[in-house]
Amino acid sequence: MDALVVLSFGGPEGPDDVRPFLENVTRGRGVPPERLDEVAKHYLHFGGVSPINQLNRDIIDAVRAELTRVGIDLPVYFGNRNWHPMIADTVAEMAADGIRRALVFPTSAYGGYSACRQYDEDIIGARAAVGADAPELVKLRQFFDHPLFIDAIADAVRAAYAGMPPGTRLVFTAHSVPTAADDAAGPPTEGGHRYSRQIAEAARLVASAVGVAEYDVVWQSRSGPPRIPWLSPDIVDHVEALHAAGMPGLVVSPIGFVSDHLEVVWDLDNEAAERAEKLGMAFARAATPGTDPRFAQLVVQLVREQVSSAPVRKLSEFTLAGCTVNGAPCEPNCCEPIRRPT
Repeated sequence: MDALVVLSFGGPEGPDDVRPFLENVTRGRGVPPERLDEVAKHYLHFGGVSPINQLNRDIIDAVRAELTRVGIDLPVYFGNRNWHPMIADTVAEMAADGIRRALVFPTSAYGGYSACRQYDEDIIGARAAVGADAPELVKLRQFFDHPLFIDAIADAVRAAYAGMPPGTRLVFTAHSVPTAADDAAGPPTEGGHRYSRQIAEAARLVASAVGVAEYDVVWQSRSGPPRIPWLSPDIVDHVEALHAAGMPGLVVSPIGFVSDHLEVVWDLDNEAAERAEKLGMAFARAATPGTDPRFAQLVVQLVREQVSSAPVRKLSEFTLAGCTVNGAPCEPNCCEPIRRPT
């Protein structure tokens, strides 16, 4: 292998970027302009800057250092789906640099269309834009059950519990998707629901590591018309339910996210936290794992699986999945996109 490229979602880095970024994200989905206006307010609340690009740059710096530490000589590139640096531009840069084969680390731990298959589509589109000189791109596998991922999240949950009252509930969140998309997540032979089942398994592994027997898995950041069913319950609604059940507080672990996306900062640190405060409940949000030193170690371990046949480390019985070449599905008809009603 000649290089590693970190492939992510992207985010605006100034007020003038917000609307074009959102148009990139929602292109072809029939999202009404008024919905874009509403979401734009969330970004503008933070000066029009999503934290995700800088957090990814920090991850890349840590990965470079870890590669150097273990003696692997690979340049690391950065590309996004929805904002600069765009992945097609990055692949063109790689081709110009003489890169012929590269590994791709997508910043998503899970399976499903949005979490995995769409990154394959990004790879296909970027290679098509570059043409015959495009390097071969091998996407690294899903890592939701990697022990370093689980350990980093478990330690963040332990830290969040500090000072919380007895009886505080542990709640895991992940980005909601349409139920039809989750139905189609994974190969047909698996029966669907790969995304939600992997989220549930990661939550089980973390809760077990922390020593918490009772916990909840809920969802956040849904969008689209209300008539289309999405995975539920929503985190803010769940705060209300916990209050009604007499819970004194909650620790929220955004287990579906690698870094502090705007959805984490807005939906949890603002909306959910404010609802808890209004109800007189204690609230703490656990850190995402991307800033933990073990995350860079995880990325390099995935690289070593490919370049030196290092042993696979995983904590679940789930089938290894997500490793693809040039965007071809890892299994036939895996995580097929759904037709979005408008």
